[in-house]
Amino acid sequence: MKKIKIILFSLTAVLVAAQSNSKRDIFIKNLMSKMTLEEKIGQLNLISPPGDVKTGAAVSADAEKYIKEGKLGAVLNMTTLNRIKKTQEIAVNESRLKIPLIFGLDVIHGYKTGFPIPLALSASWKPALVQKAAYIAAKEASADGINWTYSPMADISRDPRWGRVAEGAGEDPFLASRITEAFVKGYQGDDLSKNYTIMACLKHFALYGAAEAGRDYNSVDMSMNRMYNEYFPPYKAAIDAGAATVMTSFNDINGVPATANKWLLTDVLRKEWGFKGFVVTDFTAIKELKAHGLGDEQKVAARALRAGTDMDMVGEDYLKTLRKSVEENIVSEEDINRACQRVLEMKYNLGLFDDPYRYLEEKRLKTDILTPENRKTAREIAAQTFVLMKNKNRALPLKKSDKITFIGPLLDDKVNMPGTWSVVVDSKESVTLKNALEELSEKKNFSYARGCNITEDRNLEKNSFIEFTKEQPRISAEILLKEALEKAKTADKIVLVLGEASEMTGESSSKTDIRFPENQLLLLRELKRLNKPIVVVLFTGRPLDLSEMIDIPDSVINVWFPGIEAGHAIADVLFGSVNPSGKLPMTFPRSAGQIPIYYNHKNTGRPLEFNDGRFEKYKSNYLDESNEPLFPFGFGLSYTSFIYGDLQLSSNQLKGNETLKVNIDVTNSGNYDGEEVVQLYIRDKEASITRPVKELKGFEKVFLKKGETRNVVFNITPELLKFYNEKLVFDWEEGEFEIMIGTDSQNLKSKTIRWSK
Repeated sequence: MKKIKIILFSLTAVLVAAQSNSKRDIFIKNLMSKMTLEEKIGQLNLISPPGDVKTGAAVSADAEKYIKEGKLGAVLNMTTLNRIKKTQEIAVNESRLKIPLIFGLDVIHGYKTGFPIPLALSASWKPALVQKAAYIAAKEASADGINWTYSPMADISRDPRWGRVAEGAGEDPFLASRITEAFVKGYQGDDLSKNYTIMACLKHFALYGAAEAGRDYNSVDMSMNRMYNEYFPPYKAAIDAGAATVMTSFNDINGVPATANKWLLTDVLRKEWGFKGFVVTDFTAIKELKAHGLGDEQKVAARALRAGTDMDMVGEDYLKTLRKSVEENIVSEEDINRACQRVLEMKYNLGLFDDPYRYLEEKRLKTDILTPENRKTAREIAAQTFVLMKNKNRALPLKKSDKITFIGPLLDDKVNMPGTWSVVVDSKESVTLKNALEELSEKKNFSYARGCNITEDRNLEKNSFIEFTKEQPRISAEILLKEALEKAKTADKIVLVLGEASEMTGESSSKTDIRFPENQLLLLRELKRLNKPIVVVLFTGRPLDLSEMIDIPDSVINVWFPGIEAGHAIADVLFGSVNPSGKLPMTFPRSAGQIPIYYNHKNTGRPLEFNDGRFEKYKSNYLDESNEPLFPFGFGLSYTSFIYGDLQLSSNQLKGNETLKVNIDVTNSGNYDGEEVVQLYIRDKEASITRPVKELKGFEKVFLKKGETRNVVFNITPELLKFYNEKLVFDWEEGEFEIMIGTDSQNLKSKTIRWSK
């Protein structure tokens, strides 16, 4: 009876959706029959209109003219409800067909309530938390008139020199897929017409994270095998989750830039994956096709449209060339109709034709944005993203009664708490660690010093937009070091708050040198001479080369860029109110020379059998460095300890569509309650093509009280064994498979099975 009810419910949902789409199709067909060619082209135009400070106008005179003439479909980078409302009023009241505008913004990891950067959210290994953060971000943004975000970024990257790793979910396709779909579900909910949801925009389609040399906007060259098996999965997961829009990437694929790549945007995205939304370019990407060498403005715009790019961000190349291209038979009016229809469908789905002011309720400004509840959630989520990388002699957690000197350039720097792409976060609302510490009653035991500047490299300082303020003036390194040493001498413990500035990662923030900052290393070495326990709180938006610093402090906790509640969350973990449970979503190298380095690499014909760093001639290794990472993918310590029992399999011989039940006992053997991410990896040992040495295929984050044992179970079906073979057919092959479970990608219990068809 229960199954019948479920089937009936599903059929009802399908029928309701079909009726809704039918109603939408009729409405849009009727609307488009009234539209001129120019108005259809106008729907494909997305600009960032400046306001007029002198007159208080919502947009510039040129932008207002576009809106009135029906030559604008959407607006980006406009903030504040009042200004958005004035702009929408122009579209609804003064354009011929009164078609409402979409308002988009880079809401990347929070709106006013800034959450940890996406790479940090991925380190939580808790998709439900990511979905919750995205839900709050959507609720806040929509309360301020925004209904479209350019997130999530699903780009896999194995190169930490690329600054935009901060905006992604790391190196692994399985984890990134779960994180990416969580973002989409959080933003969009189950109904885009609800005024607290916003459209997601999956980016950057595709392969952007594989830019050569880790240099932003650079070329990408990749085999189909790698593309389908390793880089495509997170994009497809977002599409399967219902992402409403997709953004093209700047790079080329098989020699054709993504924005003009019909195979990518039509054959793969729409025909293979069934995408129904619209495709928008990245900033001026159509115009940049000229620099790629594909022709003049008219030629590249026509090619992008025919490829499947529906909306032109900022460049206005569609607006200025498509009519001429129709007249010259370079594109057809049907090409324009198709793109226009896709844009109008999303406006309909947002409910804008029903109510253009759906996202413009002034009362929500007070009830939905930067609320105490939202800040509390941001604090809780941030604490679960921190990765404890070292904890010698149990230097952490601290005691509030300890006499501690807190030192570092990021100790009291509000600007650098939220991290890159915190577009509308007011940094004045940020809580630094010093702010949080001063709230504690035991603060009389604490002393503070800056110790050093973030960097002494003036060129890097300039390029990273580091500015000195009245609160954080530029002071000579010698004076800062002297003050730090004097204060540290009287302390029992030293906590150093070090790392990168927020704009040292993110877009256009690639680096060749990812070593721990030299001037901060000097401070660390000088303080080490005092022979006192040292804890490093590390801010970073990428895996850094920590090889020169990691042996100096007793403890290192990576807090990434934690968001607006940074200080509170860090204090919660430092003093043990929260036990750190984050795990690395990217490998940390020993040297930049190892890059790209990632756990799920292929084997070679001459694999290195030793893991102790020894060099072996005529094997795949280095003369001067180990193959091993400094910290592997999935790594993360806890204040407690976890013991894994023996791996138990329901069978070691399987056939066809049977299910393999794998279970393992995990025991909290330490003195603190804590969470552990139990990770499942599989290796396909016999295949028609080369396969990775291991692949993440499941994970579960479990909470265990001290002394508690939990039996963790994974059910493996042939679906988890599938891959794209030489003919790009997605299937599994019989043979031997190694099943591995453990605390990270290196420390695993394993057993081998045989699975036949």
